[in-house]
Amino acid sequence: MGSTPEHGRRPEYGRRDLIKRAAAIGLISVPAMSALSACASGGDGDGGKQVDKGKKSEKNPLAVNEKAALDVVIFDGGFGQQYAKDAEAEYRKAFPDAQVKHSATQEIQTQLQPRFNGGTPPDLIDNSGAKQMDMGTLVGKNQLTDLTALLDAPSYDDPAKKVRDTLRPGVVEMGQFEGKETWILYYAYTVYGVWYSKTNLQKLDAQYPETWDEMLKVCEAAKKKGVAGWTYAGKYPYYVPFSLYPFIAKIGGVEVLRRIDNLEPNAWKDPAVKAAFEAYYELYKKGYILQGSPGLTHIDSQTAWNQGKALFLPNGSWVENEAKKTTPQDFRMAVGAPSSLDKNSDKMPFGTIWASGGEPFIVPKNARNPQGGMELLRVMLGKKSSQNFIKSVSSLTSLNGGTEGLTLPSGLASSQQVLEAAGKNVVNPRLQDWYVALQKEKIGVAAIGEMMAGRLTPDEAITKIQRFADETAKDDSVKKYKHK
Repeated sequence: MGSTPEHGRRPEYGRRDLIKRAAAIGLISVPAMSALSACASGGDGDGGKQVDKGKKSEKNPLAVNEKAALDVVIFDGGFGQQYAKDAEAEYRKAFPDAQVKHSATQEIQTQLQPRFNGGTPPDLIDNSGAKQMDMGTLVGKNQLTDLTALLDAPSYDDPAKKVRDTLRPGVVEMGQFEGKETWILYYAYTVYGVWYSKTNLQKLDAQYPETWDEMLKVCEAAKKKGVAGWTYAGKYPYYVPFSLYPFIAKIGGVEVLRRIDNLEPNAWKDPAVKAAFEAYYELYKKGYILQGSPGLTHIDSQTAWNQGKALFLPNGSWVENEAKKTTPQDFRMAVGAPSSLDKNSDKMPFGTIWASGGEPFIVPKNARNPQGGMELLRVMLGKKSSQNFIKSVSSLTSLNGGTEGLTLPSGLASSQQVLEAAGKNVVNPRLQDWYVALQKEKIGVAAIGEMMAGRLTPDEAITKIQRFADETAKDDSVKKYKHK
């Protein structure tokens, strides 16, 4: 959603993370799901036979077959693929007799579903992007390897610590569906919010607005200078919730998002939802949204924002890397938490932010070399690979820390700062993970997108969304999840 239409940073899985202490406020939950029987057997064209395990040792704690080939498929989105290639090079140093096949695509489901069906999936997959495979289905059909062995293995840098003990809070729980098995490892750590340029705000003698009244004043000042207040990915309007959902939580409390995630009756009719929708609709009514935004892709909107045509952009922290080709050197990119609608009545303080794990990695159960897939993840969670990722794509990893000695780019440094300021006030809506079709096409495109384009009023959008949610709740073909 770890994401965008193209990266699914829990995006879609998504994404989307940085969940700092989110478990403590109850937004990291473990949905229940009954496992179904396994489908096809795995393999690589030889009838699905897995390679023999290697000899377990201090340097090879997962018992990787040192001569077995490794098949890796990476989603080629906002983070690119070089970080994975660099980690693969480290893997080859440890296992010089092993051939590593690296592939990259934006068509994850299109290219890999036939391999799953045929019993020949890769050994490690970055299952991200708009065309990712459905996580719940993979888990439900027993298609994934439980990553507990990886989590309990010694960490790459410190054998005295298990991998699980080096991860940021909430990362393990996000990959669980039922019981203690962990099916997904979210590698990136994403901060969502309202992105802006400190330089462009300074041109208006303005700072990031901490209240909604201040937000409207800044947008009005920008309008007088021929600059829009906001733009967004109109073709993918499920980007708007990256700032709208934590805004709802800030106004009404985290329990509002919990009820929405749980598909509870009338959850969308909460006064906090109405207040947040009306505030965003006001941006449209007052002409503060860049003209043509409903027709923009995420790249188009980011480019317009970089060109100074608009001040604010709802997005995730992958934007710094994805938009770097069009970002001016003096842009001073930053992210802001949702402004306070009313400091006296809002249930959560200014600084409340949405942050969570993103970029979901999976090891198929029928992979030919699952130990190798997990070992590559262990390499990636080492400090060297994590710092390489941070430096090359301007995003944090799920390794808790890893930034020591690094000079962080403006946007990533800002992400760190807002997380520290948020403290325990970090939210993690699960709707985009649990009900992808509902979140993207129904809530995003058919309701929020229509409202932001002025074709629906807030009340009409809320009524429509509640109907969509109720239909999903009653649909027996859709697996239901609950916060525990």
